[in-house]
Amino acid sequence: MSAVRPIPAAFDLTGTVAVVTGAGSATGIGYAVAGLLGRCGAAVVVTATTDRIEQRAAELAADGVEALPVVADLTDEAQAARVVDAAASRFGRLDILVNNAGMVTVGDGDYLEGDLTSTDPTRWRASLERNLTTAYLMTRAALPHLRESGRGRVVNVASVTGAVMAMRSEVAYAAAKAGIVGLTRAVAVDEARHGLTCNAVAPGWIATGSQTPAEVVEGEVSPPGRSGRAEEVASAVVWLATPGAGYVNGQVVVVDGGNSVAEERALR
Repeated sequence: MSAVRPIPAAFDLTGTVAVVTGAGSATGIGYAVAGLLGRCGAAVVVTATTDRIEQRAAELAADGVEALPVVADLTDEAQAARVVDAAASRFGRLDILVNNAGMVTVGDGDYLEGDLTSTDPTRWRASLERNLTTAYLMTRAALPHLRESGRGRVVNVASVTGAVMAMRSEVAYAAAKAGIVGLTRAVAVDEARHGLTCNAVAPGWIATGSQTPAEVVEGEVSPPGRSGRAEEVASAVVWLATPGAGYVNGQVVVVDGGNSVAEERALR
């Protein structure tokens, strides 16, 4: 029997601490990211808006990942700061921030979709708060610790919507996710001198618990003939957090099976 090989240095996150937001769903990208970060050696702080995050942390712990759950509404500055404080208090450092929270909040079930005329100012602001401001507040709160790390990583989960193309009746969501790309590039430029990188991952049609039946169909007519899996997005996110990706900065990695580059859509 061959010996177990150590994690290659370029992928080894042993001794690092990561915060992953929006990790409450067992089928979601955030949970998949937290699990893979843990298997690469990181301790993880996972957040969600409800206490289901405690179950996710227990599942991670059962898989050998050191995980701390925090319930928080990250549209609130004080609660975002509390997540960062919890990480620093428990582990004494913070090296990686994955801003995955967004889309829909459990409990209200509202995706805040709509075209321009049906997106009133209240819905507009709510979508930007949920999908963009959360990343701003978390990154701002985490920045002193990430700078101190000397090899801080911020990975923002954007979307092909807004960043690459657009869906019908998703005006606010598209604007927010395009804003994530702008935030990513601005932080990347400003913070590089501290050894910090900031990148984004833009998923396409991904089979998670929040995927609608219409989105399942869209995945079926993408070039691979299926939606992506959460772990396939997690692979890109975690790579950007590794030591080996230290010279990748300000980039948007699209994970959509080539859907955004396929010019022909008619089925044959």
